[in-house]
Amino acid sequence: MSFTASVKDEVSKLECTETEKISELSAIVQNSDYTSFIKIVTENNSVARLIYSLFKDLFNVHSRVSVKKGYNYNKKMLYTLEVKNKVDDISKALGIGINSPEKFIYADEDLLQAYLKGVFLMKASVNDPKTSRYHLEFNFDNLEYALFIQKCLNYFKLNSKVLSREHRYVVYIKEAEKIGDFLRIIGAVKAVLYYEDIRIYRDHKNMTNRLNNCEQANVDKIIETALEQVKDIEFLKEKDVYDLLSDKEKEVSFYRVKYPEASLIELSEIISMETGNKITKSGVYHRLNKIRQLALKMKEKSEN
Repeated sequence: MSFTASVKDEVSKLECTETEKISELSAIVQNSDYTSFIKIVTENNSVARLIYSLFKDLFNVHSRVSVKKGYNYNKKMLYTLEVKNKVDDISKALGIGINSPEKFIYADEDLLQAYLKGVFLMKASVNDPKTSRYHLEFNFDNLEYALFIQKCLNYFKLNSKVLSREHRYVVYIKEAEKIGDFLRIIGAVKAVLYYEDIRIYRDHKNMTNRLNNCEQANVDKIIETALEQVKDIEFLKEKDVYDLLSDKEKEVSFYRVKYPEASLIELSEIISMETGNKITKSGVYHRLNKIRQLALKMKEKSEN
């Protein structure tokens, strides 16, 4: 079962009040075929059961249910529910509008959450957090309705956006934290726990990788700098000006050549331990800088 299917399976089994059921069913019908009768198609068995129960509990209407294999590549089963009785009364009770429902359907946060749950059941998909990207999207045919859903989502500060894709309109959320918040809003507790566990693991792994990359970059920089210092020392020896260095500078140069991959702090500890003369990291840097300056001065003379 896909992650989307498991979330829909979970939220379709949640208990809710009668007014919340009305808001949820309103969203379901609004996002289904609705002409002279109501026709709802879903791939999810639990969602089909929920819809059947909602019509029965709210309007004492028994939907006509049919099941057949789909024509999509994975040949999933399609559950079709048709309602042909009390259609006008149902439409009025559910506040069905042309581009958005009547305001009483989403009058408070609980009703709005129930409505968004219904929209999710019919029009949404969410990537498994184990995949390479975080993504939640809703697909609609109507731009005004897509903008309405975006407004509803952003009421909860989910930072959703709208784009046009092949004559359809997609409302999407890409931020991992915001997707987790949406799952909380529709009551998908199990999905939230799973999602957050994977997200935290991935974030921790990414942070570890960034730290490792940063550490490697620092190591590479240390080695590159050390090799340049070794070249300066070798250059001074080639030009027979090495003896212009002081004894302390010669001592540092000796250990730099001997330990070309050591950092400055490592070099200071090695020199202090092997010679018995304590020297700090800044002391090593200062003497190597003196060597560098002399090498640059001699190179300038060579070029002239």
